[in-house]
Amino acid sequence: MIRVLLVHDVRILRCALAALVGAEPDMEAEAASWKDAVRPVRGRAADVCVVDADMAGRTPLDELARFADHPGTAGHPPRPHRLLALVSQDCPGALRRALDAGASGFVCKDALPEQLVRGIRRVADGERFVDNALAQTLLRASEVPLSQRELTVLSAAAEGAPVPEIARRLGLSTGTVRNYMSAITRKTGARNRVDAIRISQGAGWL
Repeated sequence: MIRVLLVHDVRILRCALAALVGAEPDMEAEAASWKDAVRPVRGRAADVCVVDADMAGRTPLDELARFADHPGTAGHPPRPHRLLALVSQDCPGALRRALDAGASGFVCKDALPEQLVRGIRRVADGERFVDNALAQTLLRASEVPLSQRELTVLSAAAEGAPVPEIARRLGLSTGTVRNYMSAITRKTGARNRVDAIRISQGAGWL
């Protein structure tokens, strides 16, 4: 039996996905918001964690990824999970964040449900899976100059969060956030933070 954790911030969508996946005879599914996602992973590890990568700029995708590398604790070691990301074709930045977080599979949000189920099975078997519809997005993702953490910082800035808020949200010092913003401005060739946001949104990185 493949245990699947569906992570999405929109309740009706994550419940619908869980119902779809749970209807498969070889799968059982659990749904969680991004805020609550780490708790079920800690308590009862999923074999495959399906995440909405387009939301990952504002959420701890790297936290979920760490559980794949460090499964469980002494005495109660859950099996490590693998990440499968749901990605839009026009969001190479989201795909890049998922790549950097160690995702093993990528399914286009416009794909048929059968494609998601196929991807879950492949990833659960330890294989990599890339939806054919995301081939061009994958190529564009390789050209994104910003790291996963830089994209996360910039996404928070694009929401209007000030440096102290970004630091609190990501568990960083304000100096570290400022260093990230300086690197982002340099890598994007921007004049300032606002310009970096404009350039990144125009390129589909955010």
